[in-house]
Amino acid sequence: MTYLPIAEHGLIGDLRTVALVGTDGTIDWYCCPRFDAPSVFASILDEDRGGCFELAADAPATTKQFYFPDTNVLITRFFTEEGVGEVQDFMPITGDARDTARHRLIRRVLCVRGTMPFRARVAPRFDYARQPHTVRWRAGQTRFESAGLALALTATVPVEHEALDATATFKLLEGESAVFALDRIGDDVMPRGCPHAEAETQFNATVAFWRRWLSASRYRGRWRETVHRSALTLKLLTYAPTGAIVAAPTTSLPERIGGERNWDYRYVWIRDAAFCAYALLRLGFTDEAEAFMSFLAERIARPGTSATGPLQVMYGIDGRTNLPEIELRHLHGYRGSAPVRIGNAAADQLQLDIYGALLDSVYLFDKWGKPISSDQWDAVCAIVEWVCHHWNQPDEGIWETRGGRRNFLYSRLMCWVAIERAMRMARRRGLPADLLAWGRSRDEIYRHIMRHGWSPTRRAFVQQEENDVLDAALLMMPLTKFIAPTDPKWLSTLDALGAELVSDSLVYRYDPTSGQDGLHGEEGTFSICSFWYVEALTRAGRLDEAQLAFEKMLTYANHLGLYAEQIARTGEQQGNSPQAFTHFALISAAFNLDRALG
Repeated sequence: MTYLPIAEHGLIGDLRTVALVGTDGTIDWYCCPRFDAPSVFASILDEDRGGCFELAADAPATTKQFYFPDTNVLITRFFTEEGVGEVQDFMPITGDARDTARHRLIRRVLCVRGTMPFRARVAPRFDYARQPHTVRWRAGQTRFESAGLALALTATVPVEHEALDATATFKLLEGESAVFALDRIGDDVMPRGCPHAEAETQFNATVAFWRRWLSASRYRGRWRETVHRSALTLKLLTYAPTGAIVAAPTTSLPERIGGERNWDYRYVWIRDAAFCAYALLRLGFTDEAEAFMSFLAERIARPGTSATGPLQVMYGIDGRTNLPEIELRHLHGYRGSAPVRIGNAAADQLQLDIYGALLDSVYLFDKWGKPISSDQWDAVCAIVEWVCHHWNQPDEGIWETRGGRRNFLYSRLMCWVAIERAMRMARRRGLPADLLAWGRSRDEIYRHIMRHGWSPTRRAFVQQEENDVLDAALLMMPLTKFIAPTDPKWLSTLDALGAELVSDSLVYRYDPTSGQDGLHGEEGTFSICSFWYVEALTRAGRLDEAQLAFEKMLTYANHLGLYAEQIARTGEQQGNSPQAFTHFALISAAFNLDRALG
């Protein structure tokens, strides 16, 4: 096996965890029983040690991959000289509260034309390949058992054991099929088989679930299929027990091959809140927006007392705060891109912009969803008071730099947003608030940004007060309504960003060679910034440019419409994938551009 490009993967899941399925038919990333659990298959991070579930034609073949229409059921097709076959991959989503711990992964193989030989290899490597396991045959199942997790493989074809793995070779004639099912088992989950009839039933039920869910979308504009694929992807990244949405389902996929910018994204960033609320509410998915807001409301109700403020930058999907960063030195990393990290030390950083993102989401949900409760308003007031007294501190900023705290303009901007949105809610709802004091802080931040954030030399707003580096995060200035999208200072900034950070619609976050982030090496363009750029052009009235940039950006999606965090100079996707932030931004850009075009 060799490393597939990051973009050569589809995603399946059950609203608790996911699996990445390559176009070669291999599952090379799967954590069980939830997103942030230790991996079972991680060959995407080490092809020799990581473990995988191979299922493919046992003959030279070309492959194509697509989603069953309007669902997250993934189909990988194999084309050989003797016939055409396909693998249908899905994870059933049970409505039975007694069966939510099962976590079943079904792989159904069909020969649709001619004849085709297939081969399968199931090679789990538990706990990021740190924990040994045994293999035994019992009651028609192959059981893989480690100290922390046990899995049972059932198949409708004969399975053999090879050391720590299970293998199978079989041939199908046209119209024939085979089923492989991998189940978590334990004291709370009894083993069970998966014959052809049950696989068919669960396939149909899974298709029905996704189509029923998507039917709630209110989006009828241009790029409907693209927007709906983004919505389906965001739903896959949702942890149903809490409503949390992970930033991405993977860890340590590199921002540059061979580089050190490898991070664990299987957590919940407060920063994503406003984009989540906006995107989901605009599409009509109020239940998902409400679930995520409930998750955030619990964090607001139980703020911490650390030096980094009342809230953390990120949380575990269950709300936990302890996310220690560890390097797994025994794994080589994707294409040798070490280190492989689990946990994220950025959780302990001070990032002031999260308060603006949070209160913007509260404002949006109060406006379009459910009115804020009295207890929640009290918590909001406490946060605003904290922001009023701490907005002028240096911090690590939106890009989670590791080169020390600085005076980032974007952090100031989002502190302004936090206070301004709270004031809007107070006025609209008649809620109690010290509006005079809040207003003084809000206005002070505004004047500070205009005085210290504008560079007469660059004729643009800049990243921080200490230098004249440009920053794509400032594309949010008109999007947050801090400045009019046609203000001369903003239009000059937009032109400067376009000239220096934009390449064929793709937008770099900033110049990494400026030495501001404390890390070595270059990186690709940041996909979310590219969609921010589209929306900034839209709001500035430059619709032809916006539409062209948007259409170009769509060509950088993978074959399924999914986006990783970044795009390399070659057009190849880089970083953790798929990234929720990018798909939120895509939905927002599509919605506003479509509305502007009429």
